[in-house]
Amino acid sequence: MTETFVALLLGHLLADFVLQTNRMVAEKRRPLVLLGHAAVVGLASLATLGGAPGLILAVAVAHLVTDAVKTWAAPETLAVFLLDQAAHLATLAVAAWVMPGAFASGLWGGLPDTLLQAQVVLAGLIAATFAGGPAVGLLMRPYDSPELPAGLPNGGRMIGLLERLLIVLLVLVGEAAAIGFLIAAKSILRFDMASESRAAGEYVIIGTLASFAWALAAGFATEHALAFLAPV
Repeated sequence: MTETFVALLLGHLLADFVLQTNRMVAEKRRPLVLLGHAAVVGLASLATLGGAPGLILAVAVAHLVTDAVKTWAAPETLAVFLLDQAAHLATLAVAAWVMPGAFASGLWGGLPDTLLQAQVVLAGLIAATFAGGPAVGLLMRPYDSPELPAGLPNGGRMIGLLERLLIVLLVLVGEAAAIGFLIAAKSILRFDMASESRAAGEYVIIGTLASFAWALAAGFATEHALAFLAPV
């Protein structure tokens, strides 16, 4: 069951946060775009699970329904984002419970356990980096202001991606204490911006703490998942 859930989770994360473009998100109210996204979910899940097309079709349909409800009936907030992802995870858990041997009977079932561990690590990295971006962005949306200093196009997004990636890697190699130096380095680099305006300073602090907290949660969750999967 665990193998099937991990494979489906990786497929979901790839489809939702790596293969789904900003344009697809913006145009999701168009039925064909929504159907296309559901198809990507199915294909990504097929690639990570290695079989069970009937199960994957059910997962893709459930994903389509969940996204349709969120798109047409819910506001774009952090709470809705988290509830949407929780609904997807619940669907994947039910699917893994219904067909626990789907991964073992698929194309990848006979491969070494290192494949499953690699899937866990990749899922953790995507959850921390690409999924963390929308989450932190939605949290910071109420604090956006035209008075905040402008930076490079997508500069803040790239900084967030890199810092969350570094945090997860530090956690996985057992050097979580070094994250303190990362915080100090970012504080020094952002000092001039923060000193110019109290609003800018508070915006940076909130965004940094949120980004770091998300990455730490993803990193430690990945570390615990790897420990759970380790042979006794």
